[in-house]
Amino acid sequence: MGVFVFLPLVLPLTAWPIARLAEQHLHPRAATWLLTGVAGVLAVCSTLCLALLMVVGTAQLPGNPLPDGWSDPEVREAVPYDEVAGKVAIPALIAVIASCVRAAWRHHRVRRRAERALEGLPATPVAVVPDAMPYAYALPGRRDRIVVTTAMLTGLNSVERRALFAHERAHLTHRHHRFLLTVQLAARANPFLRPLRTAVSYTAERWADEDAATQVGSRRTVATAIGKSALFSRGAPIATLAHATGGPVPRRVAALLGPAPAGRIWPPVFTAVGMAAWAAAAGTTASALSSANSAITLFFILHAATPM
Repeated sequence: MGVFVFLPLVLPLTAWPIARLAEQHLHPRAATWLLTGVAGVLAVCSTLCLALLMVVGTAQLPGNPLPDGWSDPEVREAVPYDEVAGKVAIPALIAVIASCVRAAWRHHRVRRRAERALEGLPATPVAVVPDAMPYAYALPGRRDRIVVTTAMLTGLNSVERRALFAHERAHLTHRHHRFLLTVQLAARANPFLRPLRTAVSYTAERWADEDAATQVGSRRTVATAIGKSALFSRGAPIATLAHATGGPVPRRVAALLGPAPAGRIWPPVFTAVGMAAWAAAAGTTASALSSANSAITLFFILHAATPM
């Protein structure tokens, strides 16, 4: 096992360059899938390695429920750094699990609160809330709905309303809340993955922007709708799901006023974004191999040390 068990804890650093470059040079759809996949795999691998270290560390604690053979000198020699790193991994893994559970519960609670707020309204795909505060958001669930207030509808003209609804519908169609939840949990599992969470929050909004521009047929109209919605919604209590004003709005507007992004899935190799993508892929692969190697090695070591 050796030092390889520690690699998945730091290999998320290899994804930092692609987190910055993907949102600028890749199509938002490709960037969202790439960054979410990388974040998910790296988070699972780092959590697994924490669990492996915890198993080794737990065997050193007095009164532990594990077999006595797991703390034999032969096992300690085969699994280096166990006495310090193993014990440190115990509170670290507990903190990771608690943080992920808290984030998942908060996500569920926000959705439930939003659903309860719509009780009594007609069960239509678009729920219009009579509210003087302008805001709009997509509410996924058993019955996907777009929630918008009367104040928001009043502030937009008919074409801009179409753009707003197309944007929110894209969030629901492509299940963007799942991408956002995945990267949020990944960032809780390993703080080195926080840049990917920030990047996916932006690329998911850009993905919906581009879908809306295709539906409406005018990128400038979508840019205008986003800008006006952001100005209207400033200070509004919008739920922390996918919604119209998420992400750095000026950058989104500037991107819509520029040329449409290329539809390629993977960037050319000999470019900055291409090299960053391959570096992230290599880091993710190395993380998966390191965690698998550590798990298999520890399994055979502890199986041999377990009394029959």
